[in-house]
Amino acid sequence: MSVPKVAAVIGAGTMGPGMAAVLARAGSEVRLYDISDQVLERAKGSYQLANQALDRVDAASAPGGSVSFGLDLGQALTGAELVLEAVPEKLDLKREVLAEIERHVDDHAIIATNTSGIPVTTIATALKHPARFVGMHWSNPPHLIPMIEVVPGEQTAAGTTESITEIIHAFGYEAVTEKEVPGFVENRILYAILRECVSLVERGIVSEADMDTCVKWGIGYKLAVIGPMRLLDMAGLDIYSSVASYLNPDLSDSAEVPEMIKERVAAGELGMKTLGGIYPYTAEQVAERRAEIAKGLIAVRKTLSAL
Repeated sequence: MSVPKVAAVIGAGTMGPGMAAVLARAGSEVRLYDISDQVLERAKGSYQLANQALDRVDAASAPGGSVSFGLDLGQALTGAELVLEAVPEKLDLKREVLAEIERHVDDHAIIATNTSGIPVTTIATALKHPARFVGMHWSNPPHLIPMIEVVPGEQTAAGTTESITEIIHAFGYEAVTEKEVPGFVENRILYAILRECVSLVERGIVSEADMDTCVKWGIGYKLAVIGPMRLLDMAGLDIYSSVASYLNPDLSDSAEVPEMIKERVAAGELGMKTLGGIYPYTAEQVAERRAEIAKGLIAVRKTLSAL
């Protein structure tokens, strides 16, 4: 299956503009919809930034399709072969939006959700035809992380899963097919790492800055090239078995949100968006850090793509 001729992205917030840029670059006519004109205006700027980043990923490429921005849901969905729901992570809202989507789209359209953790089967209860509904979880920033988790629900048809996987491959991304599990695979791994990182910082074993250096240049550097399952083979399963026998019992297994995080949230220190979280920031520093991160992701993507 090729890239859809017409695709609709419902929700123009954090993820929508980047998704739209990827689909448009692959040749789709993309309709980006939101209920807020103010959100759409911001999305236009985010879309342009995403395109600039994609230009740096592949200087020879150019958008083969187009993106339009609108407040009319029916117009956005007319003729869409793929509909990607990207509204906030609120179950009732997603159900409401998806039921409305289903009233507008053709019978052959695939409806996908970009939920990062709500069970696909649970969301699907809003639909009359859940066989064509599937989880399609992009990583942030979606225009730079070329991997998407494909998560079928209990009623998702096998053909729907196959079709969405083919579409993802058609626009040059990797597709990872998973069974339903809370948080999906990527976030489960990420949050397991973050739990241990925060625990070690809270215990005074290592500073915040040194933790970032250790993970970036140690774990992150290796895993970006090797992957965890192949790393086991590279290290030796006997070595892993020996170390895990004494290390695993000492790892954090807390089911609670760490106090260090709860205290900052209670104080309104949420990270870059509030100019303070783990680290303090000025507005200028936030812009600089985001630009540095985008530059780094582009460089790493080019390198990994060449391996």
